[in-house]
Amino acid sequence: MDREQRIRHYYELVDAGEVPELVELFDPEAVYRRPGYDPLVGRDALERFYREQRVIKEGRHALSTALVREDGAAVHGTFEGTLHDGRVVALRFADFFTFSASGAFRTRDTFFFVPLV
Repeated sequence: MDREQRIRHYYELVDAGEVPELVELFDPEAVYRRPGYDPLVGRDALERFYREQRVIKEGRHALSTALVREDGAAVHGTFEGTLHDGRVVALRFADFFTFSASGAFRTRDTFFFVPLV
């Protein structure tokens, strides 16, 4: 699977709740930085996040842009879903990935477009 397919497949797995499969797309020492959380380092931390800490109960990502290079990618899209507290959310997001030599995700940085002030 090429790098763009890997990224698109990642969001499909997240939306389907396929945690073991999505975690395998990451390098064993991957770092994920997301607003409101300390950096998640390694597959165990990623699995714990998706199973226990993620505030999103369910939803769907729709990608509008995926710019992929050999060593990284930028993704823009929307997410619509439900949080564990029952709130419905619809927001825009941007993700930035870097890849290891094998093509696995080495880093991911997520940004959300939500009002802060």
